[in-house]
Amino acid sequence: MRRLLIAGNWKMHKTPSEARVWFRELKRLLPPLASEVALLPAFPILPYAREAFQDTQVAYGAQDVSAHREGAYTGEVSARMLADLGCRYTIVGHSERRKHHQETDALVREKLLRLLEEGITPILCVGEPLEVRERGEAVPYTLGQLAAALEGVDLQDPRQLVVAYEPVWAIGTGKNAAPLDAEEMHQAIRSALSKRYGEGFAARVRILYGGSVNPGNFASLLSMPNVDGGLVGGASLGLESFLALLRIAG
Repeated sequence: MRRLLIAGNWKMHKTPSEARVWFRELKRLLPPLASEVALLPAFPILPYAREAFQDTQVAYGAQDVSAHREGAYTGEVSARMLADLGCRYTIVGHSERRKHHQETDALVREKLLRLLEEGITPILCVGEPLEVRERGEAVPYTLGQLAAALEGVDLQDPRQLVVAYEPVWAIGTGKNAAPLDAEEMHQAIRSALSKRYGEGFAARVRILYGGSVNPGNFASLLSMPNVDGGLVGGASLGLESFLALLRIAG
């Protein structure tokens, strides 16, 4: 029912020149896929992603977007600009944005709305830090982020949203949630979406797991019924490790 999505978040890695070589090799080696693949490089690389992938099965998008539609906002990138580049997805609410740039739930919501206005699917990141999990409050904390980002947001089509559960304590640490822990959270997220948008909608929304995803743990995570793919950081930078993830997803 839900097509798996493997989205590579490159963060602040690779120059445009390096990316062009990587894209060329990916196109050469990419096997036929039943799952969907998306790459999310830094802003300067996006024109090269369009050049490489606009007529292929590989989607691409950005790691962030401005909450403003247009105007005197130096350094910002609008959803309209991303749409013009052909971006299908864009991340909002990543824990690194929340931590290093003090992004609030309200700001995440505004960014999500700007993307929806331009027909770009937001990949909405939610997840708890270690101290919250240790207090046994991971589920209410994460669902609180989800509710705040979607407050008053009218969604009719499940293709308008992807949710990525990223336990903050697992991002870039080599640790990852046990498959059953990930399933518990994904199930809670789907239940919350069902209450907000209806059971049919929630049954079709893809919920990704992120947090030190690698070829060694991906199959066990995907075996969980509510895990619909991965938002992948470090393992998406190496061509062989990324291809390994795609082969696992099928």
